[in-house]
Amino acid sequence: MKSACCAMLATAVLLTASPAVDAGPKLLVKNLEGASGSTVGPRGDLFVTEGAAGRVSRVDPQSGKVRRFVTGLPKSIIGIGGATDVKFIGDQAYVLVTLVGPDVGGANIDGIYRIDGRDSYTVIADIGAWARDNPPDTRFDLPSGVQYAMEVYRGGLLVTDGHHNRVLWVTLDGEISEFAPFLNIVPTGLAVRGKTVLMAQAGPSPHLPEDGKIVAFGPLTFGICSSPIEIASGAPLLVDVEYGRGHKVYGLAQGTWDEAFPGSPALPKTGQLVEVRRSGKFKVIVDELDIPTSMQFIGDTAFVVTLTGEIWKISNVSKLR
Repeated sequence: MKSACCAMLATAVLLTASPAVDAGPKLLVKNLEGASGSTVGPRGDLFVTEGAAGRVSRVDPQSGKVRRFVTGLPKSIIGIGGATDVKFIGDQAYVLVTLVGPDVGGANIDGIYRIDGRDSYTVIADIGAWARDNPPDTRFDLPSGVQYAMEVYRGGLLVTDGHHNRVLWVTLDGEISEFAPFLNIVPTGLAVRGKTVLMAQAGPSPHLPEDGKIVAFGPLTFGICSSPIEIASGAPLLVDVEYGRGHKVYGLAQGTWDEAFPGSPALPKTGQLVEVRRSGKFKVIVDELDIPTSMQFIGDTAFVVTLTGEIWKISNVSKLR
């Protein structure tokens, strides 16, 4: 039964090729501060976290106009972290905040913040405290972990911890549990469709291309695939995964790691937008992206957020080669 279940899951996310068109990335937004996570809001706007500024901005995907959605969140302390991802459940926004607690000399909470107004919020889940009380089986240096991304799932939120090598599930009442533990694979971005969870993994340092993978897991109609199924591999330092038009699956690779220190970003202009092929390999759609951190799709248009504070708009993605 497990083999049939896994085969169904793998088949459901493998996709077909498309004819080529001439198109390329166009700069939509610049001068964001420590841009990281992103989402599409309930009315079709983009929302982007700015960890260095302690805020989330709202972006018109057509004009690129930026408006402040919430300010006053804990700012990053060591150059990474702070507000790192944002998601909506209905009209309610939630922000994931990391690397602002005692591990890095801070006094704030690593966890999920419910947004109550333009400059107000409520911490609904103290992930840092839970992680300290429930350490992972893999080696770690920071007891609170380093949370990277979150995704809505079954009325709650899935959260990846790239340092503790696991995915957590958090209810809106603040209950935290381990959803899926892993070996040293560095889980990053998430995408959910129905009951299936797709997860990008950067792989351990030095984040070699062969360790950059997209995997799928989650309960299915005929049982549960307890082990993740590899969908594709071969992209350097994968940081996100999303569904595009026609159920196609795309990955976002940050690129060649700079080797400065664990958790440091890739070298400039080595990032890639890649498409999953039936062969289980990635096809590079766009390259020379500058330290991308997350992406979103609206129709057949991808919006790529970069650590350098930019958002790039890539049209007709399904028709690119």
